Amino acid sequence: MPRSRPGAQPRDEPHPTDAPFSPGPAAGLASSGFASTGLASTGLGARSRAAPLSADARLLAIAADHLRRLGHRQVTVVGVAAEAGMTHANVYRYFPSKTALVDAVAGRWLREVEAELGAIADAPDPADDKLERLLLALASMQREVLARDPHLFAVHRDATVESRPIARRHRGRLRQLVERVIEEGMNAGTFSLRDRERGIAFIFDTSHRFLHPVSIQLDAEVPRDLIEARLGAIIRAMLRILRLGTL
Repeated sequence: MPRSRPGAQPRDEPHPTDAPFSPGPAAGLASSGFASTGLASTGLGARSRAAPLSADARLLAIAADHLRRLGHRQVTVVGVAAEAGMTHANVYRYFPSKTALVDAVAGRWLREVEAELGAIADAPDPADDKLERLLLALASMQREVLARDPHLFAVHRDATVESRPIARRHRGRLRQLVERVIEEGMNAGTFSLRDRERGIAFIFDTSHRFLHPVSIQLDAEVPRDLIEARLGAIIRAMLRILRLGTL
C-alpha cells in the first residue's frame, strides 16, 4: 500500500464489478479460485444455488480459476471466453482488457479485505485498540493470500506498483477507515493530535514497510512470528506518539 497524499481521495468511477462481494453458486465458486481466498465461505448456500450467475460474474469466476491455476501472464481473454461459451469480443463488453478482467478478480478479494477492516473500525472498542487491530489484520490478510494464492497476490502487487484504478480505490478506502478511527480517538481524547492529516500520514509512513505488497513479497521467507513482532513494535511506538501528540 503506497503512500498517499494527505486528503487525497480516489477519483475513479467504481467499476461495475468493484462492488461488495456477492457470491454465486457454491459449486461455481469452488472451481473459480475464489474459494482459495476465503470468498466461498459466506454461508449463502441454498439461496445462492437457486440463482444463476450473471454473465460478468461467470466470467470473473472463470478468470479467477484460470488466474489461480495459470498465473496472470498466462490468463487470456480468448481462454476465458472459450470456457464461458462466448466469443472474446463478447467478453470485452464487460471488461475492456485482460488487465481489467484480472483486476476485477483482485478487486473482489480487496472488497472482502475492506469489509473485514470495516468491521474492526465499527467495533465498540477504544480507537487505539482498533487502529492496532486494523493494521495487524491488513498485514496478515495480505500475507495469507500471498501464501495461499500467489497469482492473485501478484495482480494486487502489480496494480499497486502501477497505481491502477483498483489499487487507487483500495488505497482511498483504507485511508477512509484510518481517518474514521483517528477522528474517533481525537474526539475521545485517546489521541492528542493537533493536525489530523499529519497523524494519518504518520500512520501510513510508519507502517508502509509492513503493508505494501512489494515489501510483503520480499519478506515472504521471513518467519511469520518475527514479522508480527517487528510490526507490533512499530505499532506500539506509533500509538505512543499518537497518544502524546508529539508529531
